[in-house]
Amino acid sequence: MYQASCLCGQVKILIDGTITDIIHCHCSRCRKSTGTAFATNGYVSKETLTLLQGTQTLNFYQASEHTRKYFCSNCASPIYSENSQDPLRVRLRLGVLDSDIIERPSSHNFVTSRACWDQFDDHLPHYKGCEPNRSKS
Repeated sequence: MYQASCLCGQVKILIDGTITDIIHCHCSRCRKSTGTAFATNGYVSKETLTLLQGTQTLNFYQASEHTRKYFCSNCASPIYSENSQDPLRVRLRLGVLDSDIIERPSSHNFVTSRACWDQFDDHLPHYKGCEPNRSKS
């Protein structure tokens, strides 16, 4: 069982099932919708997803004829998307998870569309918190 929430905490979700087909998507639409180099998405069965709180706060953007992208209208956190051609599942943005998961991403996708500054450089330093001397503003 997994818990998820938006940045401001007004939207809360419970997932009583597995997360499948997890990928890192580098397509331009995922980059723009997250404001980051890529989005990490996984599928969740609709029957295992319960919206505990925030029904009135959850809004959507009609991204295409078949796709709605849901987000918190207060803090703008992307939550999940629905595709009418896949009515049994939602595609969850894994960044909203509050729980550790056992499932893992299987691939990077649309890497030819990745941001030019996204180099998959494993030689960058790693820090447990903010990098030293970084402003905390």
